[in-house]
Amino acid sequence: QVQLVESGGGLVQAGGSLRLSCAASGRTFSSLTMAWLRQAPGKEREFVAAINRYGATYYADSVRGRLTISRDNAENTVYLQMTGLKPEDTAVYLCTARETLTLKTMNTDYKYWGQGTQVTVSS
Repeated sequence: QVQLVESGGGLVQAGGSLRLSCAASGRTFSSLTMAWLRQAPGKEREFVAAINRYGATYYADSVRGRLTISRDNAENTVYLQMTGLKPEDTAVYLCTARETLTLKTMNTDYKYWGQGTQVTVSS
């Protein structure tokens, strides 16, 4: 089992920045592929970014160049640095993990989930 706890969400003006953190416990963090997905009100959950144990990353087109995923295996934590935020980035951001190496984008590809942290971007 893997437990995931997100933090760092909040209210920010358009163009601003936030850094989300996700602390993991319960399994060898360094072996996990980690990802962030998000869900806005009335919309389906969508992929944001993923990182595997070797540091390879993949981003949704809508966030590439503005959001950066990283990980600190010594701290069992994955981060999402968010810059140039837009109102359309408003959503609950969920940290998720899977036990295989491949970077995946589908909601159903991931096994472990955190509770999420709210990000609200005002215009």
